[in-house]
Amino acid sequence: MSPAAIGSVGIFALLALIALRVPVAIAMGVVGIVGGVAINGWFSLGFVLGSQPFVTVFPYTLSVIPLFVMMGAFAARAGLSASLFGSLHALIGHWRGGLASATIGACALFGSVCGSSLATAATMARVAIPSMRAVGYDDRLTAGAVAAGGTLGILIPPSIIMVIYAIMTEQSIGRMFLAGMVPGFMAAGLYMLTVYLIARLRPEAAPLSPRLDGARRIEAFRQMGPVLLLFGSVMGSIYLGIASPTEAAAVGAFGAIVLAAFRRKLTWEIVRESLMETAVTTGMIFMILVGTSILQFFIETSTLPNMLLDGINYLQLPPLGVLVLILLVYIVLGCFLDSLSMMLITLPIFFPLIVKLGYDPVWFGILVTSVVEIGLITPPVGMNLFVIVAVSGTIKFETAAAGIVPFLMADFTRIMLLIAFPAITLFLPHLLMGLS
Repeated sequence: MSPAAIGSVGIFALLALIALRVPVAIAMGVVGIVGGVAINGWFSLGFVLGSQPFVTVFPYTLSVIPLFVMMGAFAARAGLSASLFGSLHALIGHWRGGLASATIGACALFGSVCGSSLATAATMARVAIPSMRAVGYDDRLTAGAVAAGGTLGILIPPSIIMVIYAIMTEQSIGRMFLAGMVPGFMAAGLYMLTVYLIARLRPEAAPLSPRLDGARRIEAFRQMGPVLLLFGSVMGSIYLGIASPTEAAAVGAFGAIVLAAFRRKLTWEIVRESLMETAVTTGMIFMILVGTSILQFFIETSTLPNMLLDGINYLQLPPLGVLVLILLVYIVLGCFLDSLSMMLITLPIFFPLIVKLGYDPVWFGILVTSVVEIGLITPPVGMNLFVIVAVSGTIKFETAAAGIVPFLMADFTRIMLLIAFPAITLFLPHLLMGLS
């Protein structure tokens, strides 16, 4: 059997193992080891296994991951989500569909200090769903707004997915963060526009809420200050040249701890839970990175990337056609895989192809981040949908899946805009950091 044939069998075996609920890190490691032995023999694989795990987790830049995870863990337990939702509820909750728009806005701001879509969806679901249901919001709009808003945690920096993409492809973390800002807030704006259109077409789905008085609205606005300060301290320290991304992550983690203490949430139980979450999440990510490195050795030696490029050259597809095919693959895989696993499995295959086609790696990274974000709300996996169903206790999965459809249309609109106008993504990196 040729190396390419072994590589193809290995990819199908990997997907089969994941479908059988084998942990992704183990599935990638097993396929990488078995395929590596079949193509290169035990001696070459033994050298890779003896060095690659250490080489993978050794880089200093990876220390940014536990620090951002820690920042999100303490921020979630400091009650920032409730404060953000309450603030935006006071400011725009009286609009038609205002509570749903406030939920999306709160998700965007909370995601900027959390960096995790699942954490954002779970935290905001506990706060926003009871409020919207109490007013009489339709369950489909309620679930759709929280699920879609939760995906903003992966796109608005700081984002763990962006960090891992930057490290794997040797791109600047700072440039990735800058590139994600406009698309991230564009996503929030399109989601709010979707809510507005739903509320106009079906007013019964989004009843009006009473308008709060001016004093309460001013006080609510002030409650947003700590989150904006924490976000500004992280991103500002990077782009003012005060700190590297890793140092800025440390600033963010420390700031989240101070904020939790200031809000009198820093109990020993909170500290223990936050540190435990940081350790477990970081360990999971690092295990997946090690599995990816072993799988990447197997894929590279199988010559699959080169064969893929030869096949595309044979079909004479234009670069845009190739890009669209790659994004369609991501959308299909997103129905079955979580975002991190999907990105790590496919990057060794797709990234060399993207570079050879002449596309900007940072621009492609934001596209990938946007597309894997769609997988978080796409059945049958749709992790954000499962989170909302579990947190609410009464909303059915079918209801949540129906509610997410209008927001998926907003996502596809944004993807088309990002493809048609790369300057949306690259404007800030070029303006503040120059050409790469």
